[in-house]
Amino acid sequence: MDETHRLSVWIVEDNRALREILAELLNEQPDMVCDRALPDCERLLDALDAGEAPNVALMDLGLPGLSGIEGIRRLHGLSPTTRVLVLTIHDDDERVFDAISAGASGYLLKPLPPTQLMEAIRGVVHGAAPINPFIARKLLTVFANQPPARSHNADSYGLTTRETEILQLLVDGLTLRAIGERLSLSYHTISNHLRNIYAKLHVRSRSAAVSRALREDLL
Repeated sequence: MDETHRLSVWIVEDNRALREILAELLNEQPDMVCDRALPDCERLLDALDAGEAPNVALMDLGLPGLSGIEGIRRLHGLSPTTRVLVLTIHDDDERVFDAISAGASGYLLKPLPPTQLMEAIRGVVHGAAPINPFIARKLLTVFANQPPARSHNADSYGLTTRETEILQLLVDGLTLRAIGERLSLSYHTISNHLRNIYAKLHVRSRSAAVSRALREDLL
């Protein structure tokens, strides 16, 4: 596969040995390349500030300095189209929910077989939300105990006609590039609309926006 079409994956992991192993595994894949393997969120944000951005960020949560949760929040502010896949040992409720609320598109636990990790990375790019089964049970329990959400519509969040149209296409599973082609809009324009949708829906990721749209019957 041409390198320009390979998935760009960044690693944020403070364990040097694991970081190097993961980078090697990624670079062995015909459809992926590990452009950056970083030990902390500070260096992640520096790279994003410089104008670089990956398709996927594979992030630990227990990092020195800035926490992984805060790193996810700031990453989405700088690159809302980057998918964040958490890979951590932490399975406590608070970190799980904070990571997903911050914008993580998936949550996996160490150790994880390499083949499962690679498939999770490929899946998250195409709209999947890879979640460890143990974590999924936690989430289902929480949602099952929540009261039914109030009925809303797109107007109640101040979404424009175009933003509502884009949100519907996100729910339909289209990628940003496919949405741009469908609506004859540039990738940059779609990204700007997406930032506005996130802000109005008070979410930080595509998965959270789609979840809110479905849960509150916005469309």
